[in-house]
Amino acid sequence: MTKLFFPALVLSLAAASVGAQDARYPNDDNTHYGWADVLRVDPVYGVSRTEVPRQECYDQQVVRRDPGTGSAAGTILGAVVGGVLGSTVGKGDGRKAATVAGAVAGGAVGNSVSRSGGGEYESTETRCRQVAAVSEQRRIMGYDVEYRYRGEVYVSRLNYDPGERLRVRVSVAPAD
Repeated sequence: MTKLFFPALVLSLAAASVGAQDARYPNDDNTHYGWADVLRVDPVYGVSRTEVPRQECYDQQVVRRDPGTGSAAGTILGAVVGGVLGSTVGKGDGRKAATVAGAVAGGAVGNSVSRSGGGEYESTETRCRQVAAVSEQRRIMGYDVEYRYRGEVYVSRLNYDPGERLRVRVSVAPAD
């Protein structure tokens, strides 16, 4: 009995594996499988685009205005210089009036000079902005496969490269 049991077990396992292999297709008596010769395989490319935000920075020359050392210091210095110059002009009470007038005029001139006295200078500033960079990636989306089965040539798009041979499912049905 063990001599018959082992071959029967092997045959039942083989039948089960064939049935499991074809489980994705309906069990139809009019369907069988064969091998076709692959004639040509052409990859089909697709492009995927994604927008990636990035920061773009650049250096720019700018002109700046220096406000000077301050109007109070310029005013005081101008008043002292104006007062000294005014005191050298005139005699007696005229000298006092010239000193006061020189101090007032010197203060006004000193204030004006101190406000505009700093001048202009050039500087470099870094400025940045957000830009959308488009990233394109070319990748294989599938394969157009040309193959021959029993003298007829067929073309199918597959998601894999089949190599030199392609397993085909042949189904026969009456043409009504």
